[in-house]
Amino acid sequence: MKQLNAQEISSISSQIRRDILRMVHGCKSGHPGGSLGCADFLATLYFNTMKHHTEFSMDGKGEDVFFLSNGHISPVFYSTLARAGYFPVEELKTFRKLNTRLQGHPTTHEHLPGVRVASGSLGQGISVACGAALAKKLNNDPHTVYALMGDGEIEEGQNWEAFMFAAHQKIDNLIVTIDYNGQQIDGSTKEVMGLGDDIAEKLKAFGWEILHMNGHDTQNIIDTLNTAKQMCGKGKPIFIVMKTEMGYPVDFMMGSHKWHGVAPNDAELANALSQLPETIGDY
Repeated sequence: MKQLNAQEISSISSQIRRDILRMVHGCKSGHPGGSLGCADFLATLYFNTMKHHTEFSMDGKGEDVFFLSNGHISPVFYSTLARAGYFPVEELKTFRKLNTRLQGHPTTHEHLPGVRVASGSLGQGISVACGAALAKKLNNDPHTVYALMGDGEIEEGQNWEAFMFAAHQKIDNLIVTIDYNGQQIDGSTKEVMGLGDDIAEKLKAFGWEILHMNGHDTQNIIDTLNTAKQMCGKGKPIFIVMKTEMGYPVDFMMGSHKWHGVAPNDAELANALSQLPETIGDY
């Protein structure tokens, strides 16, 4: 796949955000807030950073692979995969519909290209990513494993076992990004279960390399992911703290947990779409 620049990726991100809103509105359910916030990251990953094949194989040999741990933001994942050519864009119309391959949380029994693990039971994705990264090492596969998790998800204890395991095993072909938007379904992460003053210092103490990234600055995402790739192979896993705004850039969706799992009505959809240019073409 052609490697796109920051301006081209931003154009795709706008279309992905339109897809997200229309998908969630179409079935009157889903998770738009975090999906909108992660559109720039997923678009950069698939259209610039990862070396991947749209001729999908589950084993992922000979290519970079990605695991979505916070599977409730499936709309952004599905749109990115479709826009990258994994399956027809028209299929986005079936999101959360009867007999669809595009379930509310990604699953594998529908055999949707691009999905290698069922996710959305929070706290499990990093463990899976550790296993995949170790498998690449055993197979002498030089490619990288990427994973995305949510900040509310970090309240699950299994994550911390995986963090310890990755550092102990020196899984240095693993790049984990946390969507640090400070919101979860019941309120802010600070109110529900505070993550402490500095999540980066926690992971550093566990033995990870740490990077920080602006999740809404495409060039910064490109540069940070390139830096992370250069840090691979040096004995430590890499953890990126990605600051985002839930619902970005739709003005009435930002700054609150309200849009974590609520679909926009007709008027709200029209308002939101008016703020996002149609760049490639709606499905």
